[in-house]
Parts: sequence; C-alpha cells; structure tokens
Amino acid sequence: MVEIFNMSQIGEMVRLERKSQRVTQIQLAQLANVGVRFIRDIEDGKESIHAGKLLQVLETLGIALRFSLPSGE
Repeated sequence: MVEIFNMSQIGEMVRLERKSQRVTQIQLAQLANVGVRFIRDIEDGKESIHAGKLLQVLETLGIALRFSLPSGE
C-alpha cells in the first residue's frame, strides 16, 4: 500500500503503472474513455482534474483507492 498526499504522487503512480503494463498514453485514454490530454494532466500532477474521470483511469489500470478516516474506521 502506498500513501498519497498530492496529485503529483498520483500522477507518478499512474505513469509507473501504465508503463509497467506497457500501455501508451493514447491506449490508456481509449481504454478509460478519456482524452489523451487528460492522461497527460494526471501524469503531470495537475491539481484541478475531474475526479470521476480520474477514478475511471485508476480502475482501468487496476489501481484501487482506500481512504483512512481520522477516527480509524
């Protein structure tokens, strides 16, 4: 499990996983039904991206999100 604190870290994680799967940005965009520019924005760590589309990309790559609540639940 990896702790993520900012969009740059998400972008790096997406880039590494995409490359490990030997998928181009164009292919990932097509598979996730988003634009290539959106993939670039994620990988560049852009702060203002559409959360729903980000979740599509993460799901396409097989990346799961888990949240930890301050209360420990």
